[in-house]
Amino acid sequence: MMAGVVGAAAPKRLTLLLLRAGGSVLLGMKKRGFGEGKVNGFGGKVEIGETIAEAAVREMQEESGLTVENASLRGILTFHMRGDGNQLEVHVFHASEYHGELVENDEMEPFWVKESEIPFDRMWLDDQHWIPTFLNEDIFRGVFTFESHDELVDYKVDKVKPTALEAILPSTWRRTV
Repeated sequence: MMAGVVGAAAPKRLTLLLLRAGGSVLLGMKKRGFGEGKVNGFGGKVEIGETIAEAAVREMQEESGLTVENASLRGILTFHMRGDGNQLEVHVFHASEYHGELVENDEMEPFWVKESEIPFDRMWLDDQHWIPTFLNEDIFRGVFTFESHDELVDYKVDKVKPTALEAILPSTWRRTV
């Protein structure tokens, strides 16, 4: 069920962090689980006791071996999944400062790619619609409707003022309990 519908479950809140350095972006090929075989940024679920920003940094470290220093919220994406009725709210972060060694693990195979050569044909269908806005360093809000995981039926991506994101943050950036 969708948000706003009586009895609808709250959206599942997730993180996504894209690390940029020297005209390249760090992506990873998902090796198992949801999105297996697709190229994506790094992110996942928010654990009990952490903020969404802390979750983004943790997921980057777990999936790539790198620790980011300056993660900042760049956008929020909402996904409506008609097939199963789920709704996802993905908080998209940007970072450009990091330390550590890039490490492949059983979940992700990380790799750097030039921003002009992002392999959209190997990524989720929505990525080609919002990543250019992200790369322009705009703040954005996107809404995507999927019939199935491989069928995008509607989308909208808008550049917004930072205050448009801040308006929803007090309820979404709290520590989970």
